[in-house]
Amino acid sequence: QVQLAESGGGLVQAGGSLRLSCAASGRTFSRNAMAWFRQPPGKEREFVATINWNGDTTYADSVKGRFTISRDNAKTTAFLQMDSLKPEDTAVYLCARTSSAIASPTMTWQYDYWGQGTQVTVSL
Repeated sequence: QVQLAESGGGLVQAGGSLRLSCAASGRTFSRNAMAWFRQPPGKEREFVATINWNGDTTYADSVKGRFTISRDNAKTTAFLQMDSLKPEDTAVYLCARTSSAIASPTMTWQYDYWGQGTQVTVSL
């Protein structure tokens, strides 16, 4: 089993920045993808960004140019740098990880492991 733990959420004013971290522990598989999804209040979970084992990244159109996903060399921790935050970015942000080598997965069903989530609130 793989456990994922997010950290770094909080309250920030519009235009500000936050950096989220997702630490993976337990049984690991090097050729995997790690991603960030978010779930705004009263809405469905939506894709934000993903990074493959080879460093390839994919972003949702709504965050392109503002958010940057990365991972450490050991490929056990993923980060989401969020700049120029907007009130519509307010959501619970969840980290996810695949258990196999899937190229650029953007759908929730493609991920096998999920964290509990961290709240990000952007005020005017």
